[in-house]
Amino acid sequence: MITKNIEDELNKQLNAELYSAYLYLSMSAFLSKKNLNGFSHWMQLQFEEEQAHAKKLFQYILDRGGNIQLEQISKPKTEWLGIIDIFEHVLRHEQAVTSMINDLVDAAMNEKDHATVALMQWYVSEQVEEEASVSDILDQLKLIEGKGSGLFMLDREAKQRILNPIN
Repeated sequence: MITKNIEDELNKQLNAELYSAYLYLSMSAFLSKKNLNGFSHWMQLQFEEEQAHAKKLFQYILDRGGNIQLEQISKPKTEWLGIIDIFEHVLRHEQAVTSMINDLVDAAMNEKDHATVALMQWYVSEQVEEEASVSDILDQLKLIEGKGSGLFMLDREAKQRILNPIN
């Protein structure tokens, strides 16, 4: 059984993951309208990955005897200045998610909730991967100034991304 504080923190993270999915779906739609279908595909996979992250938390809360507290999902942004602006937004968003996860780990450690600490270590590692991936793409986009044949090539590369199963 988890404490009320940890249950609340896990539910907060669950809802943040659902918002992340919603945000990436919005980004996918924007990119599709800009005919950047590879990057749109990349964001659709991000959407699916964030849903999987939420489901993992959902099941964990239930497995520990907690209550699920689904909140209203805020409307995400729908317009960006361009591809660089989107990936800068993604990086800031993932950094904010990392901060939330670190706070949740701290709370679990303070309460000596070893099971939650163990679960959250997976999320900590996942965030390192998320931030590195987005940083790499952003750096490449900045090198080509987000346009031209380089953008075409990066868009085609983004289309090759596949979704890795969540463990």
